[in-house]
Amino acid sequence: MKNIAITLLLFFSASTFGQMYNPVKWSTYVEKVSDKEYILKAQAVIQSGWHLYGQYIEEGGPSRTAFTFKNPKKNFELIRKTTEEKGHEVVDKIFDMKIKYFEDKALFTQKIKFTSDDISNIAGEVEFMVCDDSNCLPPTSEELTFKIPTEKKLASAEETPIVKKDSVISEEKTVSQTEEKTSKEIVSSPKKTESRGLLTIFILAFLSGFAALLTPCVFPMIPMTVSYFTKQSKTKAAGIRNAMIYGISIVIIYVLLGSIVTAVFGADSLNALSTNVWFNLIFFILLVVFACSFLGAFEIVLPSSLANKVDSQADRGGLIGIFFMALALAIVSFSCTGPIVGTLLVEAASKGGIAPIVGMLGFSIAIALPFSLFAAFPGWLNALPKSGGWLNTVKVVLGFLELALAFKFLSNADLVLQLHWLEREVFLAIWIAVFGMLAFYLFGKITLPHDSPLNHISVGRLGFGLIVLSFTIYLIPGLWGAPLKLISGFPPPMQYSESPNGLGISGNSELKITGSLPEGAEHGPQNIITFHDYDKGMEYAKKVGKPVLLDFTGYACVNCRKMEELVWSDPKVLGVLNNDVVLISLYVDDKKELPESEQFTSETTGKRIKTIGNKWSDLQIKTYKANAQPFYVIVDHKSANLTEPSAYNPNVEEYYGWLQSGVGKFKR
Repeated sequence: MKNIAITLLLFFSASTFGQMYNPVKWSTYVEKVSDKEYILKAQAVIQSGWHLYGQYIEEGGPSRTAFTFKNPKKNFELIRKTTEEKGHEVVDKIFDMKIKYFEDKALFTQKIKFTSDDISNIAGEVEFMVCDDSNCLPPTSEELTFKIPTEKKLASAEETPIVKKDSVISEEKTVSQTEEKTSKEIVSSPKKTESRGLLTIFILAFLSGFAALLTPCVFPMIPMTVSYFTKQSKTKAAGIRNAMIYGISIVIIYVLLGSIVTAVFGADSLNALSTNVWFNLIFFILLVVFACSFLGAFEIVLPSSLANKVDSQADRGGLIGIFFMALALAIVSFSCTGPIVGTLLVEAASKGGIAPIVGMLGFSIAIALPFSLFAAFPGWLNALPKSGGWLNTVKVVLGFLELALAFKFLSNADLVLQLHWLEREVFLAIWIAVFGMLAFYLFGKITLPHDSPLNHISVGRLGFGLIVLSFTIYLIPGLWGAPLKLISGFPPPMQYSESPNGLGISGNSELKITGSLPEGAEHGPQNIITFHDYDKGMEYAKKVGKPVLLDFTGYACVNCRKMEELVWSDPKVLGVLNNDVVLISLYVDDKKELPESEQFTSETTGKRIKTIGNKWSDLQIKTYKANAQPFYVIVDHKSANLTEPSAYNPNVEEYYGWLQSGVGKFKR
C-alpha cells in the first residue's frame, strides 16, 4: 500500500510540473465591407483561468499581443491599426504600470484595402503571451490564414470560422484560494484605478494652469481684462456675466484642443505611441526645446497674422466677440502657455483614453477661474502683487522642471533598447545637476536672459530655494545605491545601473569574499550572483562545489517577478540562494539572436531556434516536458534532478523547505 501511495505521489508530481500548456485557440474569418475593403478578424478562445495580454502595453511589462500581415506582392494596404475589444485593465504593482488583458475570448480586427484583385487569402502571424495565477508561458507565435470570401454576401461573426486544427486546449486549471488572494493583492480594481489616474491628471493639469497664470504672458492680462469687463458693461451683473462667459470660452478652447488631439490620434493610439522608442525620443527633444524657451534662449510664438485676425474679431462684441477675446488670450500667451500645454498633452498621452481632454479641462479651469472671480469681486485686484521680475523667475523654474522631466522620456527609450547609456547613476547625476543649478538660480548666484537685476531675494524665493537644495542633497545618496522612494518610478530601476548592489557591494557574502563577479555572471534579482549561460553556470558550480538552481524565467513573466520580490527576498530563502546554490536564470523571452552557426531546428516542436530565448524554452520543453514559467529545478553537476521541480509557490516556508531538500541531497 505504501509503495502504491509513493507511486501515485510521484505520478501526480510529474503531471503537475511536467505539463505542457496550450491554453489559446485561434480562429479567423473575414468580413466584406465593399469590393475593395475587407475586415480581417482573429478571435482567441482562452482557457478558463488564463488571460491573454493586449496590444498596447508599455515596454518593460508583459509581452503584448502583436499581429503581422504578410504582403510580399503589395496586394493590399492596412487601414489604421489593429483594434481590440475593451478587455480588463489593472495596475500591476510588480511592473508598476497599467496592463490590459482578456479572459475567455478576445477579438482583434484589422481593416484592409485591396490594391489588386489577384488575391484569395492573406497570411498573418500573431505573437502573444498568456498567464494564469501561477504560470506564464513564454511568448509564442501562431500562423494565421484569412480566406477571402468569393461570394458577394457579407460574412458575419456567426458563420463558421476558419480554425487551425492543430490548436489544442489542455485541461482547465483550477485557481486555488491562495493564488486568488495573491492575485487580488497584486492588482487593483480597473475602474477605481482608471478614475484615480484621470483625477491625478486633472489635479496636475490644474496646478500647471495655476503655474501658467504666474507667467509674464498671462498674469498682467488679469487686471487688464477684468477692468475691461467692469468698465465696458452697463451694470455690475453684466460685467460678471461677460467675465463668466470669457472664462467658459477659455475652457472650451483648451478642451477642444484636447479633443482634437484625442480624435486625430485615437485614444488607444496615444498610449501606443507613448511607449514607442521613437516617440519617446521625440518627446525628449520637444521638452528640451520647451525648457530652452522658458530659460530664455528663444520664444515660441504663433504667427502675428493669426493673432491680428483673431484680435480684430474680438471687437465685434457680444458672445462671439468675447469668445474671440478668449482665443486672443490663448494665442498671445502661447509663448508661456504653449510649452506647459505641450508637456501636459505629452504626459496625458502616456495614459491614453480621454486623459488629454481631462488634462486640458483642469488646465483651462485654473486659467479661467481668476478672470471670473476678480470680475465678481474687483476689490480683490488690490491684493494682487505687481508685475515684475518675479514673473520671469516663474518661467525659469518651469524651464528647469521641464528639462528634468525630458530625461524621463530619454530614459524610457534607453530602457527599451537596453543600451545602458542612461543608467540609474547617470540619470541621477543629470537630475542633481539640473536641480542644483535651479537652487543656485533661486539664491541669485546665476542669472539668465530677461532676468531683472536682483539686489536681494525674497523670503518666499529663499524658502523655495532651500526646498530645491534639500531635494538635490536627497538625490545624492542615490548614486551609492539609496532607494530614493520619493521619486520611485522616475529613475531607471536599481538593477539597471553600473553598481546594482550599491557602492561597497553590501548584502552578498560571496561578493565580499571574491571582490568581483565570476566570469559570465552578473547581479540578478535581490543582488544574487546569477548566470544567464547554462554552460558557464555549470562550470562555476563545479569549481565551487555547489548544486545548481535552474530558473526558467522571462523578462515579461509576472509570476516570476512575484516570486523574486515576495519569496526570494525572505532572509532564509535569500541565504540559500546566496550561499548554497549557483543560480542560472534562463530567460525564455530573450530576443537576442543566436549566431547563425548555433541556430538549429527543434526536435520537439520542429521550429527553427533563432534566439537565445528560443534555445532555453526548447531546453525546458525537451528536458522537463514543461513550457510554463516560473519553473525551478535543482540539479547536480551531471544535470540530474536532486528533487522534483517547483513552479510558482508564494508560500515562503514551503519554497524554503523545497530548496533545503534539494541542497541536502547534493553530493560533492
